[in-house]
Amino acid sequence: MKSLLGIVVFVMIWQLLHLLFPSSLVLPSPFETFVTLTRVMSRVTLLAILSTLWKGLLAMSLVILVGLPLGFLMGINESVYEFLRPIVTVVQVIPVVSWLAVVIFLWGIGWKGPVVITFLALLPIAVFNTASGVKSVDRRLLEVMRVYRVPKGKVFRYVYLGSLLPFVVSILDVCVGNVWKTILMAEFLCGNSGLGVLISWARQYVDVPRVYALTILAVALGIASERILRVFTKRMRERWGLY
Repeated sequence: MKSLLGIVVFVMIWQLLHLLFPSSLVLPSPFETFVTLTRVMSRVTLLAILSTLWKGLLAMSLVILVGLPLGFLMGINESVYEFLRPIVTVVQVIPVVSWLAVVIFLWGIGWKGPVVITFLALLPIAVFNTASGVKSVDRRLLEVMRVYRVPKGKVFRYVYLGSLLPFVVSILDVCVGNVWKTILMAEFLCGNSGLGVLISWARQYVDVPRVYALTILAVALGIASERILRVFTKRMRERWGLY
């Protein structure tokens, strides 16, 4: 109910701003935008959504598969941390536009650019958050378990995973919040399919209502991902016995 109320307030503010700037080239009305939204829902748009979706999922999977193990190694070994921290920091601070230039030089226009750019943009978040989670584990508790010869599997599950879970959830929250924005931007600049490409075409034709309509689709994709994430993290807690 509160979410619905928030949407209503947002639409009202949007309508008021449209009355202040009554031009479709600046800010189309909510009605005009939603009419355009119904028109853009076609097979081409559906294929674009699926294209953006699989690239986003691939980038997120790579971030998790690479970032979590790498961050774990950095967290349990100080030498590894000191060796890899500058490298990951460099990846973190390089502007996205620089990665964009590199991937265009390497692969040109296509699906690889958006995936690689998103992966590199989100990887440091996963690495540093995981390393911080591992470092936060109570060393005295680890020492007690070592003395009592607790199996390493149980130590990993009940100590490390228990300490890491809030950090993993934080990683997923941040990544899901940023993956679609990064994917769309990369598609807009170097993609050959996806919602970002459709927005680029609408921009070229100065079709502002279509830009807003496609943006609403992208926002809906992000909200749906966030809802699915909540269910997933809840099941993670239950599976690891951390509820």
